Amino acid sequence: MRYILVTGGVISGIGKGIIASSVGTILKSCGLRVTAIKIDPYINIDAGTFSPYEHGEVFVLDDGGEVDLDLGNYERFLDIRLTKDNNLTTGKIYQSVINKERRGDYLGKTVQVVPHITDAIQEWVMKQAKVSVDDDGAEPQVCVIELGGTVGDIESMPFIEAFRQFQFKVKRENFCNIHVSLIPMPNTTGEQKTKPTQNSVRELRGLGLSPDLIMCRCATALETAVKEKISMFCHVEPTQVVCVHDVSSVYKVPLILENQGVVNYFCQRLNLPVDMRHRKMHTKWKEMADRADRFLEHVSIALVGKYTKLSDSYTSVIKALQHSALAINHKLEVKYIDSADLEPATLKDEPVKYHEAWQKLCSSNGVLVPGGFGVRGTEGKILAINWARRQGNNVSHESGVCLGMQLAVCEFARNVLGWEDASSTEFYPKSKHPVVIDMPEHNPGQMGGTMRLGKRRTIFKTDDSVMKKLYGGFEYIEERHRHRFEVNPELKHHFEAKGLKFVGQDEEGERMEIIELEGHTYFVGVQYHPEFTSRPIKPSPPYFGLLLAAVGKLQSYLAKGCHLSPRDTYSDCSDSSSPETDILELNFPSL
Repeated sequence: MRYILVTGGVISGIGKGIIASSVGTILKSCGLRVTAIKIDPYINIDAGTFSPYEHGEVFVLDDGGEVDLDLGNYERFLDIRLTKDNNLTTGKIYQSVINKERRGDYLGKTVQVVPHITDAIQEWVMKQAKVSVDDDGAEPQVCVIELGGTVGDIESMPFIEAFRQFQFKVKRENFCNIHVSLIPMPNTTGEQKTKPTQNSVRELRGLGLSPDLIMCRCATALETAVKEKISMFCHVEPTQVVCVHDVSSVYKVPLILENQGVVNYFCQRLNLPVDMRHRKMHTKWKEMADRADRFLEHVSIALVGKYTKLSDSYTSVIKALQHSALAINHKLEVKYIDSADLEPATLKDEPVKYHEAWQKLCSSNGVLVPGGFGVRGTEGKILAINWARRQGNNVSHESGVCLGMQLAVCEFARNVLGWEDASSTEFYPKSKHPVVIDMPEHNPGQMGGTMRLGKRRTIFKTDDSVMKKLYGGFEYIEERHRHRFEVNPELKHHFEAKGLKFVGQDEEGERMEIIELEGHTYFVGVQYHPEFTSRPIKPSPPYFGLLLAAVGKLQSYLAKGCHLSPRDTYSDCSDSSSPETDILELNFPSL
């Protein structure tokens, strides 16, 4: 096993996750089996209770793990399936060590950060690195480890010390450190400054880790003189200083690293068994990354949410939309709309903001209402859903995810069934028409890890469903869930009598998973989160359907049999509705 540790300096949010994913991608394109681990130094057990404004979205894995959004990047780039143990936090480590101490595993010794916490970190990494992340069950050959935060943070010190020891435990020829640092360029001077990187590397070396590669994040390409200066003061060869400048698409980053000899360096440094001759994946990845810059046609989607001030809150949603736009050869424009701005209260207090929000909504080709929690902004989402539904086939198309689907049911109950107080018990527990109710078995009074989480099966109840066709016509699908509330199954017949069909349900027929509105080209909602399994070369069917409808090509696509490529994208005998792990072929539909 080879281990590649990615650390960061100067500032957080510098792009370690994308760089770690890109390193894994170019190694996988060389025929190696790659896994990834993300270390978050915070004390939380997992990311499940975070506000999206804290660390961005909460990504959900097949096993129900609520993890950092970087694991979503790993899965999308590498097309692998990770588990909750691939996200290691301070909380998990301390909980593990304390449980051992309570059991008496330490035989009365004084339990300390060194060696007990640091040993636990090393054991966790070595154990998890061997867990297969591919469908074939083969053990990985390379493990990319991203250490969150920045070098010098108090909370990350035990992890730095653990890896200082780890490099000797696994031997130097099996361990490599990439340090990601910032090269700022102040507007006043227009010069690229190396001092922050020098200080960051000096601190890292003082803690016992010497970077093998220094990856410099900068706005523009690194000047030769700057690269040589970093080489001189950071004790590395000039070839070990890698420029990672801003690009139009994150999917170009693997190509940037490849062009600067990163693969060749790893081959020599870690003695990797690499086959450089047959690299179809690399060729197709380059083709995909280059295509986006050549698109002339645009498609706009209004994203009506609560957390629109931080785009990371909807990272997977945006990526799923981008994957679908790429497949239909259109450049995506996402119009972020704070749902509260659509409400009458905003018209009274801030009329300009109100009218701007509605102008964005009305000028979009499609409307997407993503998931969320809490009552704030829900009435604005319902107003957006009402507008999209009333357009029929004339203008807009709507897709609701999780809470978005629940609010679509509420809107339909209020404006079609005439139940004016119809709502969710999450917002109005005393409603006379509780069309969305809580699931008591998933809410025992504790917040963390108590929702309906992870991969669940959905059974299609009708053959003429648009969603069933988009999924390839199979009888069931398996997608990832994250919710505490569900559509009230006792009221199902009222909705279906008026044309709102529950075309997908769980195996017991008690939980409503997919809705479709009769007489509308594409008005759908899903209780699950399809964005978590979308891939750059295998877009998620619900999002793909929304984009097709938005550009007016859904009906022709359905008539052609709904195939993204000559191969079946989904397999009914694989026990999964998710994309295949083999992404060597890149064939998009001709529309």
